[in-house]
Amino acid sequence: MRIGYYAHHHGSGHCRQADKLAALLSLELRSQMTVFTSLPADGYRFSSISDEHIVRLDAEDERPDDVLAGRAGEYWQPSCLHYSPVGNKDIQRRSWQLLDEIHQRQIDLMIIDVSAEVAMLCRTASVPYLYVRLAGERDDAPHLNAFAGALGLLAPYPKALEAAATPDWVRQKTLYLDFLPSKAQGLPSFCEFMDELMTLTHDDAIHKQLVASVDKSSIVTVIKGYGGHEAIDAKLPKLRQILPDAIIVSLGPINDEVRHCVDIAAHVDDVTPFIAYSNLLLMACGLNAIAQAYDYATPLIVLPDVRPHREQEAMAEALIEQGRALSWPQFIAKASTMDSQNLLSSLSTNNKSIDHEQTALMSKQANLAAQRFMNSIADYISVKAWFAEWLLPQLDLKPKK
Repeated sequence: MRIGYYAHHHGSGHCRQADKLAALLSLELRSQMTVFTSLPADGYRFSSISDEHIVRLDAEDERPDDVLAGRAGEYWQPSCLHYSPVGNKDIQRRSWQLLDEIHQRQIDLMIIDVSAEVAMLCRTASVPYLYVRLAGERDDAPHLNAFAGALGLLAPYPKALEAAATPDWVRQKTLYLDFLPSKAQGLPSFCEFMDELMTLTHDDAIHKQLVASVDKSSIVTVIKGYGGHEAIDAKLPKLRQILPDAIIVSLGPINDEVRHCVDIAAHVDDVTPFIAYSNLLLMACGLNAIAQAYDYATPLIVLPDVRPHREQEAMAEALIEQGRALSWPQFIAKASTMDSQNLLSSLSTNNKSIDHEQTALMSKQANLAAQRFMNSIADYISVKAWFAEWLLPQLDLKPKK
């Protein structure tokens, strides 16, 4: 089957997900996958999809000559859409472009990640689609309509992290792909990791502390992205107070007024060694960040950013319910009962159910769901046959004829 993948332009995560799925196909079959996005070329560089299989769509921003604004309110906006300007020339062009490219490239099945508007466009044009479900509580009318209009739903996270409020029918219609595999990178040894830490600071005192460290018990890593890092930065003075002797590493942006609370502040290309070899992680609950940390035994404190549909809050609640993470208040309460060294030891003991030798095996098993899904697409020529013979048995659902 020829697959079209619509990747929303907010952030690079949607294009990254498309890239990860394409990587599960053979090189020959990747040429049958086309990505549609309005993210500019410098917003994300694909590694598994060539430029000729990327369609750059017009933007969908509001224009001063719109007849109606995108969110015109009750009586002016269809309840099945989140955003629908009227008379917007850019959106008209992108809609024509999307449908024309689907027709010209003979796309059999669209994967929509994410847009209720593109979902409705495909459904009204009778184009089969699967809809990618992000984490959180997405029970508003546009989302539910997009879910109902899809042949099936895709969740790029484990079923165990599903939001408690998700309706049963939405769960049943969902294929849980677990966390999609990232491009494989070898994990350096602990000694190599320590050498990397040495290069991230010119402070002689920190160098001596790193040299004197015989294990990872004193390394605490704080991982932040560029959205909402201030909330995590606000916790750094308290973190330093609780762990005065730890080597605290801040990865990502940091406010100048709290820089003194950390020993190392840096930007790195790969956070995996920090996840693997730290004794404690403090981070938000973005999908890609949690996907990287989930299979490691490193204790995790989650500080979810406030996002629409409680996206990160729901992820944090599921992690805490599993016993995989602590909330900040839980960490503070635990810290009040013991000294810093015993605190770190206690947190590590609670996470011994997963060790680093198991990580590769767990990741391989988790990747099987996504691989099976992509293999099924490669195995079938007809969407109708795939839907009836492969997808519906997976979902244990049967639509009315």
